[in-house]
Amino acid sequence: MFQKLVSHNGDIRRLIEKGYAVGFDSHYLIVRDILYLDDKLEQQVGAIVTKLVFTDSDHVVQEDHQIFFAGSHPHNTDGSQIANLGGGATTLPLSDAASDVVVQRQFSNKPRVNGQLVPFTDFFAKIESYVGIISGPAIARHGGTVLTFRSVEKVADDSVFKIHDTLTSRAEITDLAAKFKEEIVAIIGLGGTGAYLLDFLVKTPVKEIRGFDVDPFHIHNAFRSPGRFEDVEFKQSKAAVYQSRYDNFRHGLKLTAKFVDPSCADDLEGVTFAFVCVDKGSSRAGIFDLLIAKNIPFIDIGMGLSRKNGPISGMMRATYYSDQQAQQVRDMALAPLADQPDDVYKTNIQISELNALNAAIAMIRYKQLKGFYLEDDPHSINFLYGLSDCKMIIRSSQNET
Repeated sequence: MFQKLVSHNGDIRRLIEKGYAVGFDSHYLIVRDILYLDDKLEQQVGAIVTKLVFTDSDHVVQEDHQIFFAGSHPHNTDGSQIANLGGGATTLPLSDAASDVVVQRQFSNKPRVNGQLVPFTDFFAKIESYVGIISGPAIARHGGTVLTFRSVEKVADDSVFKIHDTLTSRAEITDLAAKFKEEIVAIIGLGGTGAYLLDFLVKTPVKEIRGFDVDPFHIHNAFRSPGRFEDVEFKQSKAAVYQSRYDNFRHGLKLTAKFVDPSCADDLEGVTFAFVCVDKGSSRAGIFDLLIAKNIPFIDIGMGLSRKNGPISGMMRATYYSDQQAQQVRDMALAPLADQPDDVYKTNIQISELNALNAAIAMIRYKQLKGFYLEDDPHSINFLYGLSDCKMIIRSSQNET
């Protein structure tokens, strides 16, 4: 990444050629060895951090005129704080590759041209301007230079994605995204809800996604599947279709045309979490047996829609089975584990927005469990969303006796 960004971005190359200690941390540009005066007029060394916005896989631009700073507030030679640095105290989680850079502040300063505030033309102009403001007093009082010609090529490895995850850096949630680093997630069933779950998971930095579905992709599947379709996809397995669709997005995607039952223990070896998205009770029962035997926590997803008189009504369900309480939750009979005698005559209503909503409920619960989203009740096990009143009923295991 280091050499690629330097070779394709002239402004960053100019910084290095001038002697700045340039480095990168995933989606941030870091300039180390920045001298400044503390409140005792002693010279300290900090670092400037600024966001990289990738316009494609090789080229970056600025997001805005602001920077982050690793260090305390810089001072003038007379002991006063440098006043033309807006912003304030803040933190910014960086990866282990930049553990030496501890962000403490955020600064905002636009240059003036003929009395008018203007944006920086590029990263070179931006760094030069801030270095002049921050380091000028320190160099005037103590000497020294920020041009150390030191390069730090250790870069955080973002190999899970084949494109740069600029969303994470822009939102400043790098530390939260890291919670998925070792996750291996299985999706059993890639139908309507499973397809949307897959779409969400592909864009989540989990280590690996394993998906299973033996059924072919037919025209009706296109109406409850995220994204566009290609004519050549029809009659292929759903696993093959989605493998092809998402292959250019990330590494660690392994979708298999396979029916999962209790004999598939080897397929789930190493899996840390699973989503069950099947519509037959008998299939669900066998999958539950397998997951519980392997101590894999999972969320089972179900949808019950009907049209009796007029508009469609029904509910979406997501039920969490932890590795400690899975059997107890199973005994509550929250999910059907047997086929109804009249299933062969049942109309299987699925609508894309409801599939997506059901998948989103399950995905949000999973991310709560990983500490990505805040949760009020860590014991929540069953989520029922009613279509007619748009209300969520949440059942907690603490309420069970």
